[in-house]
Amino acid sequence: MRRCDKCNSDAIIYQRYSGMHLCESHFKEDLRRKIKKTIRKHRMIKSGDKIAVALSGGKDSFLLLKILHEIIAVRPDVELIVISVDEGIEGYRDEILSRALRFADEMGIQSRIGKFKDEFGVTMDEIVRQDFPEAPCSFCGVFRRAILNKLAKENGATKVATGHNLDDEAQSILMNYLKGDIDRLARLMPERSVDGLIPRIKPLREIPEREITLFGILEGFPTSVRKCPYADDAFRSDMREVLNILEDDHPGISYSLMRGFDKIRELLPASAVKIEQCETCGEPSSGRACKVCEFRGRVAVYGKD
Repeated sequence: MRRCDKCNSDAIIYQRYSGMHLCESHFKEDLRRKIKKTIRKHRMIKSGDKIAVALSGGKDSFLLLKILHEIIAVRPDVELIVISVDEGIEGYRDEILSRALRFADEMGIQSRIGKFKDEFGVTMDEIVRQDFPEAPCSFCGVFRRAILNKLAKENGATKVATGHNLDDEAQSILMNYLKGDIDRLARLMPERSVDGLIPRIKPLREIPEREITLFGILEGFPTSVRKCPYADDAFRSDMREVLNILEDDHPGISYSLMRGFDKIRELLPASAVKIEQCETCGEPSSGRACKVCEFRGRVAVYGKD
């Protein structure tokens, strides 16, 4: 058994990218330090903020809520609420959300839930049964973002905090590089200001997924290992596999990819983010009609057939 490089206790993890063996105490300390450093570096939390934490019930969002609660508990000038989305996936989302909301309630944090059925008149289960040519994730992603933004605005939030981790960010950056999609690269900018959209912050963007998983196990988070039954993003899966292989051979490659992007993101032209106003709903859009209205119209039309 290897010893912790910072004390004489048994190590529970070896960080190949840092070359450090860490015990449970120093591992948790290191993880908290990196999250707080990310928050300070990008000035994610300011006096007077009301942070809406997007709680899905996964390990990432549990960690996010716990750490933000620890930080904000000692700051009377910042408020925290939880917002969640019920997509309507029977036997999956209802069970996970129940655990998540209990977790928030135990911390004394108020929760708000938005449902696909209430907002769009259709559940994710019903959308999938329509057999649209797009992958279910296309509809889900668009509708989820819309509901989170609406909940945040309705509850006076100034920021929406999401649980995107280092792996998520590196995959997204590589995907958009390979697609040559400058617009989507620009959308990855932290706390991008767009009228009508509550700014997003990602405090976990420098934490590897495996470390979040380990932290969750050590803390006994009531998460589920079940994968969404409709998850189907072949390109992202390919990027995950590629980065995992590269990370094995070149530890720290994900950090390098993200930090390289951080250096060039300020150079991206402002015109790369083309935001208009949807002619139907008035919400921000990349064209004359937003994706929410497009998808809403399609599922509504089907429901009339």
